Amino acid sequence: MTDDEATAAAAADHAVTEGTTTDDAVISLLVVDDHPVVRDGLRGMFESAPGFRVLGEAAGGAEALQRAAVLDPDVILMDLRMPGGSGVDAIRELTRRGARAKVLVLTTYDTDSDTLPAIEAGATGYLLKDAPRDELFTAVRAAAQGRTVLSPAVASRLVSAVRAPKPPGGEPLSAREREVLALVARGTSNKEIARELFISEATVKTHLTHLYAKLGVNDRAAAVATAYDRGILG
Repeated sequence: MTDDEATAAAAADHAVTEGTTTDDAVISLLVVDDHPVVRDGLRGMFESAPGFRVLGEAAGGAEALQRAAVLDPDVILMDLRMPGGSGVDAIRELTRRGARAKVLVLTTYDTDSDTLPAIEAGATGYLLKDAPRDELFTAVRAAAQGRTVLSPAVASRLVSAVRAPKPPGGEPLSAREREVLALVARGTSNKEIARELFISEATVKTHLTHLYAKLGVNDRAAAVATAYDRGILG
């Protein structure tokens, strides 16, 4: 081997040992979903494909946080509505902690009340569970590199939300805040809202605090009245 060849080989070895991401790098995964059949299916799919390694599974948001802290995966495949803790809450907490893992939402829900809060919380991508196998593999690779991946339906919703006019008199409500407000208008208690949206009561109270501030009110009745007056509630 010539000196130039030796130098080139050493440089290549250094690039790999320094953790440079390459197409051949193995991507580690944590699968989060409350349905065992879905977790088993995803594990089997990724373990049968080269370039992926499933480190573990979790059945809810709270367990996902614990497993992520221990396993330190490259990518977390995260469902959203789970009895064991909301996926959005878990994403928000991972972001707060500065977790290294990228979160790719994989769910059956593509409504504004699901997509926008997940993206706002810090998700790198958002796919629906009917995505083709190869599309899912490509999305995970992209997420591992920090690139945003959105299904066409979700991308369209996000564009519409960005273009939506702000309500007169203040900062616009988020999709989740609008959903909480609509339930409040129906007389739903905080406990019932939490159960229906698969979030904690503490999170419901946080959403109420934020929407009160945006609407310039101090209680539920005033929030509903103001929302109707501004056309936020139809």
